[in-house]
Amino acid sequence: MKICVYGAGAIGAYLGAQLALAGGDVSFVARGPHLAAMQEKGVRLQIEGEERVVKVRCASDPRELGQQDYVIVALKAHSVPGVVGQIRTLLGPDTAIVTAVNGIPYWYFYKHGGKLEGTTLDSVDPDGTQWSALGPERAIGCVVYPAAEVVAPGVIRHVYGKKFPIGEPDGERSERVQKLHEIMSAAGLDAPIRERIRDEIWLKLWGNLCFNPISALTHATLDVITSNPATRAVSKAMMLEAKAIADQFGVQFRVDVERRIDGAGAVGAHKTSMLQDLEANRPMEIDPLLTVVQEMGRLVGQPTPTIDTVLALIKLRGQVAEHTARPAENPTPVVETA
Repeated sequence: MKICVYGAGAIGAYLGAQLALAGGDVSFVARGPHLAAMQEKGVRLQIEGEERVVKVRCASDPRELGQQDYVIVALKAHSVPGVVGQIRTLLGPDTAIVTAVNGIPYWYFYKHGGKLEGTTLDSVDPDGTQWSALGPERAIGCVVYPAAEVVAPGVIRHVYGKKFPIGEPDGERSERVQKLHEIMSAAGLDAPIRERIRDEIWLKLWGNLCFNPISALTHATLDVITSNPATRAVSKAMMLEAKAIADQFGVQFRVDVERRIDGAGAVGAHKTSMLQDLEANRPMEIDPLLTVVQEMGRLVGQPTPTIDTVLALIKLRGQVAEHTARPAENPTPVVETA
């Protein structure tokens, strides 16, 4: 089974290393010092109190890697539209694309049913580039729950979690999703096949859309955001607006708002990925986590006043950061997580 991880950062390299150890023919697309270190010494995965060294083929140019059975896209979601052409070089007639990205994926309305069937979302797929060039029929959904960090070029530290729910857009238990489940399970990963993968996508997005921007605006950690009455109230308002939209798409949330907020608070003094990106002078995942919810609200005529306000603030924060960015001094290792 040939598997290419496109975007072998912390999560991508952790996932790919585990798959390689389970016998997968794994390759990575990466760049910079991280790529050079993996090419020279392999991936050094620090997990469960030990270090595992895994040799995989690594390249900056995916054309060197050939056609794959699965391409796992593990980039920041806003980076994907810019590399569609490169991803296409990895595709054969039956290649599946596993979207291990945050937020709403490009294929969301493929085999969705209803009046929005086939709709593309400009906030995550400008001009329908991914839909037309990659094809929604190739997609397998994947939700990422673990956390990992690049502690040095080529060195990945697994922080917590191993859950990666997967599923076909139409809920079918296809041969390709079954095979993916089997090798992920053999790799020690928890990869349940979900008949309703969109429910899982929304459950994660539900927290990301509020906790991420609030943390970037306030520099507060999850435990503070969820315990402070004012920021907890803002979070709840955003989540209820999002739920009103998701309800119109038939999404089923298996937990209520209060439990979802409490679950985030239980993570403790954790910086969200958006706050980490801000501190490291990297672009924040604003459109895949917030703008897309606003866009989906417009599609069904559902107002999003609190989301609109927070979105305006975090977009301006990002613009200001872009114009005032300086190279970070002794940057903290970035933890990729929910």
